[in-house]
Amino acid sequence: MARTLHLALSAYGVGGPGQHGLWKDPRVPNNASVDINYYIRQAQTAEQALFDAYFIVDSQFINAGYPAHYLSRLEPLTLLSAVATHTRHIGLIGTASSTYNSPFNLARRFASLDHISGGRAGWNVVTSFDTGTSRNYGLDEHLDYGTRYGRALEAVEVVRGLWDSYEPDAFPADVERNLFLDPTKLHALDHVGEHFKVAGPLNLDRSPQGQPVIFQAGVSEEGRTLAAHVAEGIYAPGGSLAESQDYYADIKRRAAALGRDPDHVVILVGASPVVAATDADAHRLSRDIFEADNDFDRKLGFLGRSFGAYDFSGHDLDAPFPDLAHLAEKGGRTRGLEIVRQARDEGLTLRQVVETVTEYAPSPFTGAPDTVVDAIEQWFTTGAADGLNLRFRTHDDLERFVADVVPSLQKRGLFRTEYTGDTLRDNLGLPIPVNRYARERETAAAQA
Repeated sequence: MARTLHLALSAYGVGGPGQHGLWKDPRVPNNASVDINYYIRQAQTAEQALFDAYFIVDSQFINAGYPAHYLSRLEPLTLLSAVATHTRHIGLIGTASSTYNSPFNLARRFASLDHISGGRAGWNVVTSFDTGTSRNYGLDEHLDYGTRYGRALEAVEVVRGLWDSYEPDAFPADVERNLFLDPTKLHALDHVGEHFKVAGPLNLDRSPQGQPVIFQAGVSEEGRTLAAHVAEGIYAPGGSLAESQDYYADIKRRAAALGRDPDHVVILVGASPVVAATDADAHRLSRDIFEADNDFDRKLGFLGRSFGAYDFSGHDLDAPFPDLAHLAEKGGRTRGLEIVRQARDEGLTLRQVVETVTEYAPSPFTGAPDTVVDAIEQWFTTGAADGLNLRFRTHDDLERFVADVVPSLQKRGLFRTEYTGDTLRDNLGLPIPVNRYARERETAAAQA
């Protein structure tokens, strides 16, 4: 079967990273981040365009300098449960931290969304790099990097084990035999590990897709290792075409080395297309968007997120960039350490660092519709991505992409012209996981 491009929509209300001023746009309701009808409308537009999935990011710590969308937004699983009742085919992927949630709660909440949606749920596994989150959960310190990723791997293993609590035919509901549940097909997990002790079983049956799809986003060594072990979908960081090709090849290679089918690890690159009538118009619009959010104090405040929400405002902007590698170790380590290294190697001041890391760089998917389609095709066919996780500033921008870009992708045979299944696994071309206990039963029967 030929590869098919995958498209997901990443939803923001009044503005996420790089969109600090979006709340001022009259096309965006100032309550968009908490208006469920705004999300439903986005999801329905994406579904009409046959997108694979609708993706909700999340974090659990803020300060007054965070983007407007972060300051007041709906919890992902609650949001997606509402969206599920107004859509039929599009996958519903929610972000939840493995550091600040128990595996049993995660298993039950995502399995519930999977049932509500008829098998369209996905869990984006994060370890939380906002170090201030720890204080919202009774901890003085954020867990160190290695511990967070070790906990994440074990959490996914436990959650998957709980999702296997019932074999597929555990509920005969046989009135004549007075047998609702076949008790031999209900299994306690009895997990005892380094980070968790979970008995089980989960009090929820399997959904039409067997288990929710596991997503992950990580660029560090630990993040890539976690992805290779557990991810079925990946939200990749993007960057240049060459950087994305390197990342894509590395993740696929790591998965194959673990005995996994690399085609069952779907890599979606984050992208913010800017589409206009001509290439020149699109680049002017792209520059205008950048300038609208080009506020130095905001950029200075958001820089601190890679260093555990550190407040840089007390530093001399024209002094050498402070060595904060120790803060990056517990925050957004990969990004933070790269900033420290670049500042040291190039002798940059704090002001220069802010300007350098936030300098204007147009999306590679900027231009007239055919130009954008050409770029998407190049990234898809040259081993940079299996698809895109798309971000748009306004609903108008989403509708323009749907009207002007999607039909051209379809004409080139890159993107579907209809949904061929009902679940997120169907959309992504992923197999239904075999229940571990049913597999053991089948193996034992074959050997008898």
